[in-house]
Formats: sequence, structure tokens, C-alpha cells
Amino acid sequence: MRRDGFGAARLAFFALLTLAVMLVCVCVGSVSLPLAETAKTIVRAALGRETSGMTASIVLRVRLPRVLCTALTGASLSLCGAAMQGLLRNPLADGSTLGVSSGASLGAVTAILFGVTLPGLPVGGTMAMAMLFAFLSLCLLLALALALDRTLATGTIILIGVVFSMFVSALLSLLVTFAGERLRTVTFWTMGSMASASYSSALTLSVALLACGGALFSQSRALDAFALGEERALHLGVNVRRVKLTVMIAVCALIGVCVSIGGGIGFVGLVTPHMARRLVGASHRRLLPACLFGGAVFLLLSDLAARTLLSPLELPVGVVTSLIGAVAFVAILLRGRGEAAE
Repeated sequence: MRRDGFGAARLAFFALLTLAVMLVCVCVGSVSLPLAETAKTIVRAALGRETSGMTASIVLRVRLPRVLCTALTGASLSLCGAAMQGLLRNPLADGSTLGVSSGASLGAVTAILFGVTLPGLPVGGTMAMAMLFAFLSLCLLLALALALDRTLATGTIILIGVVFSMFVSALLSLLVTFAGERLRTVTFWTMGSMASASYSSALTLSVALLACGGALFSQSRALDAFALGEERALHLGVNVRRVKLTVMIAVCALIGVCVSIGGGIGFVGLVTPHMARRLVGASHRRLLPACLFGGAVFLLLSDLAARTLLSPLELPVGVVTSLIGAVAFVAILLRGRGEAAE
């Protein structure tokens, strides 16, 4: 009997590792908190018991919502990266390298500066604009790539993604010049920050991850078939058009939600899927769950570094992930060329 699932033991290990990193991130900061007391405070709050004191205030009001949002954002972005790499058969595909994250940022900044809102939803306008612009960006990029190269070669897609990202950055800079008193907020937000995280944001991310992540997980076998090429996948009974639409819509919606809450956080979806493949292999039934936990851990540690490296100053977490991602991007590119030469 073939077994290509994630496995209960592996699932338990990754889940415990993620929870352990989350607990450490709650404890460490400008004020260090005892591990046992922090864990006790979280457990008491989860059970509905009364909590009080400075530790409870720091943990429950400041750090826990931030850690929850960071973990969910990292998991979401990593999952999106793995799905896009499988769909496009491109190891460098990611929301940041393809320009999808930049497009989402443009939509969100436009909503913030022009006051786009939805009735009853304070951040609904920002979220809707981020998702819309993310989807339009991906459609535009794929249309341009097809017009230039019908084979959708890796180099063509990455080149168009870079050019598109530069174009969007220019538009963002233009919008920032009209930001006025919102300049500092918008600038810091476009570089990625989880400083404004809240429990309502964590709930929104949870719902988006459950819905869009479920859609991506349902396409695991189809994404495995895509590794053989679209024509082979079609012969294997895969509805190629439906799979493409499902993955693209789910990815753009999830990236849009993440950007509307945490800003532009790049390269999470590029780095973690490659790390996960080395651990669990290329099968998407194992890869997607591994990316879910791996992305959470990666962004949690990046955010911890952003908070503590220059304390009391705080770096935008997008700066940390971009520094790591730039090195990983070059390494992946060089490795791909080395394998092609062999």
C-alpha cells in the first residue's frame, strides 16, 4: 500500500516544534518573561480563568496576538509559494518574485490613502483591494509571459515578475509622496510589520487560511501531476483549467489577506518550500503540510530577530525576510544552473 501522506508522527513533531517556537517568541522581547509563568498565563486564559499582573498584560495584550498573526501569516505565505511553484513548475515562483505581493501592497496602500472601506468591516476595504490587485497582478504577469514565451520558461516569468515589481514600486513611491501625515505609517507598513496585530486579525487570518488552504490541499494530487507537464496531467484526468483557477484564486486571496494585515513580507514562500522539500520530498501531500509549519517557524524567528536585534528599535520584519530571501534566491538560481550544466 502506497503511503505518501504526511504521517501522524511527523505531524506531531512539526506541530510541537511550532508551538515551542511560538512560546519562546512570546517570552523573548524587550522584557524577558519566565517560560513557566508565560505558559501558565496562556493556559489559564485559554481555560477562561482570571489572569492579572504585568506578565499577563504583556503576554495577552501585546505578544500573543502578534505571535498568532505572525505564525498564521508565515504559514499562509509559505503554502502559497509551494502551490505556485507546483502549478508553474518553477522553483523560483513566489508571491514576491512574481509581483503578486507587490500588487497586493499597491491595492492596500491605495485603499488606505483614499479611504476605501466596506460597511461594518474596518479593514474590509484594504483587504478587498489587496486581494483584487493580487489577482489582477498574477493575471497580467501570466498574460505577458504567454505573449512573450508560450512555453512559460522560468527565465521569462522571473524577468517579467522583476520588471512588474519595479513598476509597482514606482507607483507605490508616487502614492507615498501624497501620503502626508500617513507617510511614516505607510512606509513602515509596505516593508512588512506585525506591530499592529490583534486577535481580530488572527481570526481573519485563521478563516482565510482554513478556506484557501483547504482549497490548496484539495489540489495536492493535481499539483503532483503538473510536475509531469500540463499535457500529461490532462491525460491523467486532471481538469487543468479548474486546477489553475482554484490555485490562483486561493493564492491571491490568501496573499491579499496577509498583505492587508502585515504589509509586504517577501520571500517566505520562496525559502520555506525549498527547505521543506529537503525534509519531506516533492509530493505535495507531504510538502504542503510541511510548508504550513515551516513557514510559521521561519516568520516567527524572523519577527523575533526584527524585534530584538536592535532593541529598543524594531526592524520591519520584511527587511529580515528579504535579506534571507535574497541569499536563498541566488543560491537556488546557482544550484539550478549547476544541475542544468550536469
